[in-house]
Amino acid sequence: MSMMSMRLPDELSQQLEALAVATGRTKSYLAGQAIRAFVEQEAWQVKEIKAALQEADAGDFASDDEVAALSAKWPLP
Repeated sequence: MSMMSMRLPDELSQQLEALAVATGRTKSYLAGQAIRAFVEQEAWQVKEIKAALQEADAGDFASDDEVAALSAKWPLP
């Protein structure tokens, strides 16, 4: 396991401390969980964007009929 030091704004540090006390967890544990969730979400988004770019580069776009069908399914208010 590696160690990392970081600076937090005072307000965020106080919120993290309060959450740690309320949950019986350490600040390090909570920060690690938050970073893990963020990294997983960002990695998923990057993967999806790369896949979409490959589809676009291959010319794989929705037809006018497919777009019209989606628009009819979920009309704007």
